[in-house]
Amino acid sequence: MSTGDVADVGDDKRMRLRYAGTCRRCAAPLPAGTRAVYERSSRTVRCLECPGESAKTVTPECDDVGVAVVPDEPRAQPSLQPEPARETSGQAGGSARREFERRRDARERRVRERHPRIGGFLLAITEEPQSTRAWDTGAEGEQFVGGRLDALVGDDLAVLHDRRIPRTRANIDHVVVSRHGIFVVDAKKYKGRPALRVEGGLFRPRTEKLVVGGRDCTKLVDGVLGQVDLVRTAVDDPTVPVTGVLCFVAADWPLIGGAFVTCGVHVLWSKRLVQLVTATPPTRDTAPLATVDVAAVRDRLTAAFPPA
Repeated sequence: MSTGDVADVGDDKRMRLRYAGTCRRCAAPLPAGTRAVYERSSRTVRCLECPGESAKTVTPECDDVGVAVVPDEPRAQPSLQPEPARETSGQAGGSARREFERRRDARERRVRERHPRIGGFLLAITEEPQSTRAWDTGAEGEQFVGGRLDALVGDDLAVLHDRRIPRTRANIDHVVVSRHGIFVVDAKKYKGRPALRVEGGLFRPRTEKLVVGGRDCTKLVDGVLGQVDLVRTAVDDPTVPVTGVLCFVAADWPLIGGAFVTCGVHVLWSKRLVQLVTATPPTRDTAPLATVDVAAVRDRLTAAFPPA
């Protein structure tokens, strides 16, 4: 985010974004250069049009070249109902966004310390390293999927975002608890077409590989399976089915078909994810349809996997 075009609004800032982001309230994409509100407390952004923007008087500040910046006129907004408690549901993409900002800020400090005179210029004409941008991209994907899932929350469905796996630095992007089971969702914002590549068969063992744009991404499936095992252990109830999901955002999906299952993990896009978690599974003669106590399972998972 730029240091110019900035105005304080209480604990928040209105500013012109240096980097693309996603509104934490409505999940709308916010391209670089868009005027938006940066929330200091959660270190996230939201669009100016979102309800809840406070109507406070702000004092114009000066940008880097000393030109006064006049912020947008505050607008009175209707009162809102209280939001669901984010301390329990978590914030989608929160840890990835914080890691991106930590790396970005550390690079900016290094450049300015090494080049006191031209540091700002160098930062303006160079991009962040790919290893840093990847965290920003990952946060956008998680926030988009999180917005889709939050729209489904009710008595029969609960969602947990960005859950820390104890004693590790890893996290689970999303956990959906419905009346018919649990879904462990890993969100990825990748380019290219996801596909299932099957090798072997008649004379050698059959293997399945997940490829995205021609790249072997099978390790993503292994990661989801590991998270499924952890959630299943935490729930400790064999009657509750736990399903792994890889949800690719902005991928090159075909017009017809495209979704598939590999090693028990569903590979799909956000719209198909919504259909999957809200569908009633077919009944079987040998296995009765599971009926999950959503609130109890949600509370158990909240305790086992705290917010990241």
